[in-house]
Amino acid sequence: MRKLVYFVAGTIDGFIAAPDGSWEWMGVTEDVVRFMVESYPETVPTHARGPLGVPDAPNPRFDTVVMGRRTYDPALAEGITSPYSHLRQIVFSHTLKESKDVEIVADDPQDFVAKLKQEPGRDIWLAGGGEFAGQLLPLVDELVVKLNPIVAGDGIPLVRAGFDPHRFTLLDAKPLPSGVVVLHYSARPGA
Repeated sequence: MRKLVYFVAGTIDGFIAAPDGSWEWMGVTEDVVRFMVESYPETVPTHARGPLGVPDAPNPRFDTVVMGRRTYDPALAEGITSPYSHLRQIVFSHTLKESKDVEIVADDPQDFVAKLKQEPGRDIWLAGGGEFAGQLLPLVDELVVKLNPIVAGDGIPLVRAGFDPHRFTLLDAKPLPSGVVVLHYSARPGA
């Protein structure tokens, strides 16, 4: 069965964006870009793959990305209608009606993603955001957090959901020279 992997950048105090949704203030350092290109090349937006040296090769880990409307909106604001054209792109929204570049889904995210996990293929990247991740938390198999050495104080949390503890097992912690630590967790004990 395909895994749902929440791959996201966050702060020490658990935020993925400012209250207004902006995230650029976290910055993207050269070592983080290098890590993404080497370890998770599918998470590099299509328009940046060539300039960053992402090899033109089959996707090693993911073939699908799922995201909420607010995660898709920054690309749209830049005129990018297909930010990850090298993947099957699924955007969950009740307000977007149609797109020639991405699949728009208004169905229940849990039901849809549970069925998606049963389909053949590579793993599924959950790109965000916090509220959408909260809806899908029971289905998350792995969590990869690029933990930035920043305390934001407020913003959009890593996961926005009611109190419902989910235990994860640490698989790996990779410190990068910039101070970012990539934490890789499994939702399955002993995995």
